[in-house]
Amino acid sequence: MIGNGMAGVRALEHLLKLAPELYEITIFGAEPYPNYNRIMLSSVLAGGTELKDIVINDWEWYSENRIALHAGHTVTRIDTEARIVYSDQGVEAAYDTLVLATGSRPFMLPLPGADKEGVIGFRDIADCETMFEASRSHKNAVVIGGGLLGLEAARGLLNLGMDVSVVHISPNLMNRQLDEPASKMLQKELEAQGMKFLLRKQSELIYGKKRAKGLRFTDGSEVEADLIVMAVGIKPNVSLAKSAGLAVNRGIVVNDYMETSVPNVYAVGECAEHRGIAYGLVAPLYDQGAVLAKRLAGVDTAGYEGSMTSTKLKVSGVDVFSAGQYEETPGTRALRYQDELDGVYKKLVIENDRLVGAVLFGDTSDGASLFSIMKKGESIKGKEKELLLGFAPGGQAASPASRLESMADDEIVCGCNGVSKGAIKEAIETKGCATVGEIKACNKATGSCGGCKPLVEGLLGLYAGERAGEAVKEGICGCTSLDRDEIVAGLRRLEPATIKEAMLALEWKQPEGCTKCRPSLNYYMGMLWPERYKDEKESRFTNERYHANIQKDGTYSVVPRIYGGVTTPSELKKIAEVAEKYDVPLVKFTGGQRLDLFWRQKGRPAGHVGGPRYAVGPRIRENAAHRQNLRGQYVLPVRYAGCDRNGHPAGEGVRADERAGQGQIRGIRLSPQLRRGDDQGLRHRRDRRRLGAPRRRQRRRARPGDRPAVRREDGGRGRRVGRRVPSIL
Repeated sequence: MIGNGMAGVRALEHLLKLAPELYEITIFGAEPYPNYNRIMLSSVLAGGTELKDIVINDWEWYSENRIALHAGHTVTRIDTEARIVYSDQGVEAAYDTLVLATGSRPFMLPLPGADKEGVIGFRDIADCETMFEASRSHKNAVVIGGGLLGLEAARGLLNLGMDVSVVHISPNLMNRQLDEPASKMLQKELEAQGMKFLLRKQSELIYGKKRAKGLRFTDGSEVEADLIVMAVGIKPNVSLAKSAGLAVNRGIVVNDYMETSVPNVYAVGECAEHRGIAYGLVAPLYDQGAVLAKRLAGVDTAGYEGSMTSTKLKVSGVDVFSAGQYEETPGTRALRYQDELDGVYKKLVIENDRLVGAVLFGDTSDGASLFSIMKKGESIKGKEKELLLGFAPGGQAASPASRLESMADDEIVCGCNGVSKGAIKEAIETKGCATVGEIKACNKATGSCGGCKPLVEGLLGLYAGERAGEAVKEGICGCTSLDRDEIVAGLRRLEPATIKEAMLALEWKQPEGCTKCRPSLNYYMGMLWPERYKDEKESRFTNERYHANIQKDGTYSVVPRIYGGVTTPSELKKIAEVAEKYDVPLVKFTGGQRLDLFWRQKGRPAGHVGGPRYAVGPRIRENAAHRQNLRGQYVLPVRYAGCDRNGHPAGEGVRADERAGQGQIRGIRLSPQLRRGDDQGLRHRRDRRRLGAPRRRQRRRARPGDRPAVRREDGGRGRRVGRRVPSIL
């Protein structure tokens, strides 16, 4: 198979289920990555997901299924007579059956200056990395194209802190999916998020020297831009097929069984043209893959007859759904509902008493059911208003739960993966799935665009009841049912050497983990075994993985981690030296505004900690409860003589190793207690009075259990009295 994308690999997944031993499989992929979810690139760009979280099949999946993957290899030639393919790195592979899944490429406008640095498309991981890099050193971005992909790219660039303008030749955004009222409501919502729009603009040229500096329009106006993203459409990648002699129009021409004009050569996905249509959405491509897999496995199947498509916009805070015909034509009629107050718009297009199109904005909960009615082609006569409003005229609006319950079992909930309500219900009731993640692992619902997640969550609440979500505990992701304390206890008991071993030993549901649990495990294991554990850089927290973070005002922040809040004087000196060397104007403690110092003078009796200059320092309360931290040290509440916060739980910080018996106390710890500035002056004056000249203490009678009083040389009785504490402490 040439191509390692979603459509082709999905066809192989079906094939491996039907006939796992029938073929020796070799895949050539131009990108140096395993199969990943291209739909979620917009979520990666927006910051809600990391690149490793969108991988569908990891490297191990290929080895487990005995698939030879040549990642980073571009096939340059196909010899259809000898049945051999050749890659740009000198690899040759013979085939009995060849599948072309070369996908598509972004359409780049042939503008003067389009070859300059900073001008890209939005199609793959490399484009995302270019945007990340540009956002660190540049401010102005322009996205050409106000369609689905362009708006998602613009939202992602906004999240990266860039000033974004969207250029669109039409007066309406998403003009191929939305009518004018819905488009204007969408524009208003996105403008409130900070997006700017230049509508009715036709690009003329990109100016700048080596790097793009701006975009000029045919009307003479200009807009500054350090980064220009072209999101004006895609075109099937057919150059390889054309050079091999296959029939090609806009895409590679295929029949209902995905066969090309050359025997034993098939095409699937965005590169294929079926009945004159080259599809660019994932649901039709998965339908094609299912037919192709059955054909290759020798299973009888009906041919692919085309697909009706629907669209959802994946932009934070904006819900948009469009399916079928969205504009009225002769012979059709439309019903509309618009609520400017709540930002809701609904439109149904009806022809011959059948639903042929729908547009939803603001409230897209009815999208799946409307799309199901459209595909079935059933009559809606007498039910038009009920479908538009969600309830019959004169009645009450149905609750979300009753709507889900009334859905037919064969109604598709996840259009991308073809998962019906009945399949989700079976996963919950029969297979015991209690979370969205478990349902996703079971039947791939929510595994592509994620637009069906609200419906899946509703079905989970309907059929799982109190069991819904019980496996997920606060603070830990859905990869495991263990909480923090259980994980630490398990790590101590099993002592795994790597994160991979830890996940295997603790029975992780997702073998690769996620962005939440991997950094947590890396941190826990580093704290438990700081000497022997080898830190995994790829599993570090963001602030540790990158050298600095850029802020919205163009400044940078560097956040070094102080493990356990404990450091040493030499480490603090290093931080101060770096700050002075680079003229850092602001250094602050995160979360709290106190710094605690702990020390112990040798030879002092147990229970007293102090330096040689002070007669009375912090005293450990004899009845204080202690707890144990990750390093096996005891943390004890400390009482500072003269401090108005004596005994406060936030004073916890003295640590002693349990293996050292009585323990030696040393270290510096950032306190979690926040000292408020409004009463700081009052506390300062009170502290000066308390830490001034010692007051004469009133004697009291001895009580059972008192320690013997300390006898002074002058024969007096009483406690040791401390000298004045320097103001720096």
